[in-house]
Amino acid sequence: MFIIRQFLDTDLEDVINLWELCDLSRPWNNPEVDIFRKAALKDQLFLVAVKDDALIASLMGGYDGHRGWANYLAVHPHHQRNGVATALLKQLEKRLIAIGCPKLQLLISKEHIDVQNFYEQLGYEEIEVVCLAKDLQQNS
Repeated sequence: MFIIRQFLDTDLEDVINLWELCDLSRPWNNPEVDIFRKAALKDQLFLVAVKDDALIASLMGGYDGHRGWANYLAVHPHHQRNGVATALLKQLEKRLIAIGCPKLQLLISKEHIDVQNFYEQLGYEEIEVVCLAKDLQQNS
């Protein structure tokens, strides 16, 4: 069995290794910086799953006052299809409901589109939006 708990600073290396193993890291996103930024918020929405003292999954949630977001859902390949991802999402949903969040959204990169069915089975629906982004760390 596994437990879900809040991310701890001591989880840093394990989370980075998990993201790399699950192909969630990108050259333009420094995972350590992303984790430090999230941990500094202390919003209780950065969750991990642990089994036998080993970190097996992570989910970085967020809430901006309008929508909740799910990012970096990663489950170690040896623990996939055992309910870990579902349990993490359900825990995030509960925490967001408790703070008054009306809707949870997530983005799936095209190279991971094969996970869309997993989310649809949990009641998530594709919505018609165009996602735009601007890199605020490059000089204008």
